[in-house]
Parts: sequence; C-alpha cells; structure tokens
Amino acid sequence: MTAQPPQHPHVGRINVLLAEDQGMLRGALALLLGLEPDIAVVAEVATGDAVVARALEARPDVALLDIELPGRSGLDAAAELRERLPECRVLILTTFSRPGYLRRAMEVGAYGFLVKDGPVEELAVAIRRVLAGERVIDPALAAAALSAGPNPLTPRERDVLSAAADGATIADVAGRVHLSPATVRNYLSAAIGKTGTRNRMEAVRAARQNGWL
Repeated sequence: MTAQPPQHPHVGRINVLLAEDQGMLRGALALLLGLEPDIAVVAEVATGDAVVARALEARPDVALLDIELPGRSGLDAAAELRERLPECRVLILTTFSRPGYLRRAMEVGAYGFLVKDGPVEELAVAIRRVLAGERVIDPALAAAALSAGPNPLTPRERDVLSAAADGATIADVAGRVHLSPATVRNYLSAAIGKTGTRNRMEAVRAARQNGWL
C-alpha cells in the first residue's frame, strides 16, 4: 500500500467568522463564500453575545458582522473584538444603510462597511481587501455619511434613549442606567432637542433612522 502524503492546510486561506441572525441568509452566505478557493467560514453565530467567545475559539482572520443582532449589536461586538482579538479584521454587513452606523463602525475599528444587497463576489473581494489592511466602504453610504454630519448624541444620551426605547417609565429607565430620575429626564430632554422631535419615542425613531443608536 502506498503511503498517503500528509495533508496540509491551504496556505493563504482566509478564515471567516459569520454573525447573522437569519438562519437561511447565514447558511447561504456561508455556502457561497465557501465556494471561493481562498475563503473558509470557520465559525457561524446567530447572536451578538456569541461573537467574541466564538472568535476567541476559532481565531478568524476576518469577522463578518451584521449590526442588528439579538443580544448585543454587531458594533458592540466589534468594539470588544478590537480589544481582545486585534488581529481579526471586522467587516460590517448590514441591511440598514444609515450614515450614523458607518460613523460608529469606523469609531469601533471596523475595516469595512457594506450593505447586503450587493453580489457575493463583491463581498469576497472586500474580505480580501480588509485582510490586506484596506478600508472598504459602500460608496453611496460614505457620501451620505459625509453629508449627514456627526452623531449629535453623547454616549450617555444614547444609553438613556436606548433604555427608554420600549416605553419604560422614567423610574425603570433610571434603574437600568443607574442614574437618578431627574438626570434621566435631563438626558431625554437633551436627546429630544438634538433630534428635533417632540417626545422620547419620536427621538428614538429619529435616532434609529440615522443610525445614532
């Protein structure tokens, strides 16, 4: 019997972690990316809470993250990945082409930001480019972000507005963010003023539409 030569991993293969909560889309993306000769999806997660732990196990070269994930957002996961696995390049892939999201993605160290309606071939090219250290940003979204200006909300205002998004009482919001009710009212009032809205629920909607939350 002829001895079989030892099997070696594909040199230069790009290992990818895929975070997407829609199972059918996640499976399709994994299948299509797996057809690329130099790309392997080595980890798949459906929630934002699972991203960092799975990445620390699989050690991917690139993390492909949706923003709107159950649990924590893809942007929050990206921020922690930058701290705990800095060699992993983050590419944000989202349905929502909101200028504020792009700015926040860049703030947390993402190398790319693409919307989901593009062809998978472009996604494969983007993965290779971010691994090479390039920035890859959807051009229409980049133009919109420049014209939209920066996020007017402070981190504390964002926290309070997010905590109030489900219609919770001032007391409940205060408990969630560990502030006094009076301070919560002040932050909500500031957020309403900055978003040009009439109440906190309108402020939540406006902030989400702009990608500020």
